[in-house]
Amino acid sequence: MDDEEFKNKYVHLRMLKSIQQYLKADTEGSSAVYPIRVPDDFLYQLVKLHGPDKADRLIHQIFKLGLNAWSDKLYSDVFGSQQDLETFIDLLKTKT
Repeated sequence: MDDEEFKNKYVHLRMLKSIQQYLKADTEGSSAVYPIRVPDDFLYQLVKLHGPDKADRLIHQIFKLGLNAWSDKLYSDVFGSQQDLETFIDLLKTKT
């Protein structure tokens, strides 16, 4: 593995680790990025039915589901298997 590939995998590993910690904590993260785009009528109906606080929590829950699916795909694309991940972690340990 060349240095560029190693750095790329290391960055992705850190991203996956932070996503894992965020999803396990079951709380909102310390950072927020706005605006999040949602269909206008979807948001209107959510607020109308459940109020703004519950609508916000539901949108956050939808975001977390998407984040989980995206991180699974990222893991598969970058590492492919548990064995490949463990091999990379072993390599990381020898470099530090």
